[in-house]
Amino acid sequence: MSTPTTTPSSIEENEIILGTGMGPLRFGTTMDEVRTLVGEPEEIDESEDEDEFEHQAWNYYEEDHLLSLYFDREDDFRLSCIETDNPNLRLFGEAIHGRPLDQIKALMQRHNQGTPETETMEGGEVRLSYEKSMIDLYFEEGLLQFVNFGVFINDDLEVQWPK
Repeated sequence: MSTPTTTPSSIEENEIILGTGMGPLRFGTTMDEVRTLVGEPEEIDESEDEDEFEHQAWNYYEEDHLLSLYFDREDDFRLSCIETDNPNLRLFGEAIHGRPLDQIKALMQRHNQGTPETETMEGGEVRLSYEKSMIDLYFEEGLLQFVNFGVFINDDLEVQWPK
């Protein structure tokens, strides 16, 4: 039985649940289900022929942020990754957008996320990667700007769709 559609509160809507999704968007959701949840994307990017994985990225341009949803062919084009710079982003119940790198590292440590891999990009941005948790956090001038996170993959490289 499906629940009636209500607009989720902003806290729920922008809460990242590692390995599961964000708000009503669950990894494993079909393109049709995503269309029902968030509507038609403003733009669809197809992967280039030389890309290792064939995928589509659906881009939604909100007033103050971008939401990109990724669907991979090898996953039957089910939602497998989300990227967003939403200023209302939350992780473990805490607002994270615009927070300094050391605060985000401390938050991840408090939630047993292990030690991140850190990389400084060409433009000077810093990327914190938590491989087991399938999340990359991108910082500009020391402050969190956007997050890319996906469905969990086990040691045998099998996708672990949320239940």
